[in-house]
Amino acid sequence: MNKAESSQFDDLKAMGLKVTEPRLKILSLFKKATLEGERHLSAEEVYKRLLQENSDIGLATVYRVLTQFEQAGILLRHRFDEGRASYELRGGGHHDHIVCVRCGRVEEFVDPSIEAAQRAVAVRLGYELTDHALVLYGVCSACRAEEIDVQS
Repeated sequence: MNKAESSQFDDLKAMGLKVTEPRLKILSLFKKATLEGERHLSAEEVYKRLLQENSDIGLATVYRVLTQFEQAGILLRHRFDEGRASYELRGGGHHDHIVCVRCGRVEEFVDPSIEAAQRAVAVRLGYELTDHALVLYGVCSACRAEEIDVQS
């Protein structure tokens, strides 16, 4: 077992999960995607990547492992568009999201002025803020460029 596999093994055990091949592979996939700058994956995207790796893990197993990881606090689940869940590794600090309504691209951002405004709204309305999530929707520059190319 190499150092990365040993770390993933320890991560699963620390979360109280039995170490299985599907869990190790899916956790590894999320860690690799995160390192490559792609933090948000749907169950279908996870399944397709596993197929590309010639893995025999079925889609039902992917859904089951993602649910277990969410319950164990390893992953966060988001619903950015019509019912399709997207998952990301927990950690990395608070951030907000902007989602392209055409291609589904998700980008993370942190804006101190937005954070301050949200806290101010909570105070003004008499709330003690315990958590929050902000998701902005729009059309990304790549999709807008594609639209211009089609019209030309």
